[in-house]
Amino acid sequence: MATSHRILPATPDLDQLRRDAKSLLKALRADDPAARARLYAVARGLPVRLSTAQLVVAREHGVDSWPQLKELVDRVVAQGTRYDVIGHGYAAYRRPDPRIAAAVHAALGDARTVLNVGAGTGSYEPTDRPVLAVEPSTAMAQQRPAHLLPAVRAVAESLPLADQSVDASMAIMTIQHWTDWRRGLTELRRVTRSRIVLLTVDAEAESAMWLFADYAPQFLANDTAEFPRRADIEQLLERPVEVQVVNVPADCTDGMGLSFWSRPEAVLDRGARRATSGFARMDDEEEQAIVDRLAADLASGAWDERHGHLRLLSELDVGLRLLVVELG
Repeated sequence: MATSHRILPATPDLDQLRRDAKSLLKALRADDPAARARLYAVARGLPVRLSTAQLVVAREHGVDSWPQLKELVDRVVAQGTRYDVIGHGYAAYRRPDPRIAAAVHAALGDARTVLNVGAGTGSYEPTDRPVLAVEPSTAMAQQRPAHLLPAVRAVAESLPLADQSVDASMAIMTIQHWTDWRRGLTELRRVTRSRIVLLTVDAEAESAMWLFADYAPQFLANDTAEFPRRADIEQLLERPVEVQVVNVPADCTDGMGLSFWSRPEAVLDRGARRATSGFARMDDEEEQAIVDRLAADLASGAWDERHGHLRLLSELDVGLRLLVVELG
């Protein structure tokens, strides 16, 4: 199937891209017709030299320049490595919550084919229709349950699909980990015919949660920087974005950081912390300081004095949002 640009693999090799550029340069110097066609597809009148060949390779991979391609490769490699390191044991704590799943599946509507980008262990994938899962991390992909198809190793920023090849695409709590969310969403729009569904976080709405407000304000700072705002997505996709509030149940089976809102004791569980990206990428000393402070507040009753009323609630809006973009 043809795509609008060459696919960047889940573990891209910058040395291979350099070799591609040098090979193209050699072919251009030999006046090879295929090499000239590749050059002319980018621009005419450029001198035959290595920087020109590098520009062609970069443009073929959907970026504007060789430095941008190098930066993208570095970030994609770092992204995959992060979850290959911290992703082990993820499935034990991050089991899909049926109430959140119902909201996601309702948003997918009558889409017959679905792409799940940043699919991880397969949480929230529908099982009543074909789903193509894309995941860059081997550690995460290996934890997919047996009843789901294996994931394709690839990244959101370079999807191995033809234009408009699926009815709907979904990205569940993953956009904050993409190296370039604009490029990733542009790819989703390219391959999707009807609808994009994103489960994401409204950083402003989550700011009142005790974990961020009292113990780990750096989580909020990260979310503010990494989760795109509705207006930014609308501007990029040139489509309105429907926003649905997704309350997080007190007994949520998906151990995301937001699920700790009524059960602070979960933060004391190292395995639970490792299954959240906020704690998993934190400095050990910084993480331990948060745990020690919370443990002391729980032991003294200080946490319950401030937030004990939360234990009586069945669900709460802590910033989880479902975004739906109709493409036509």
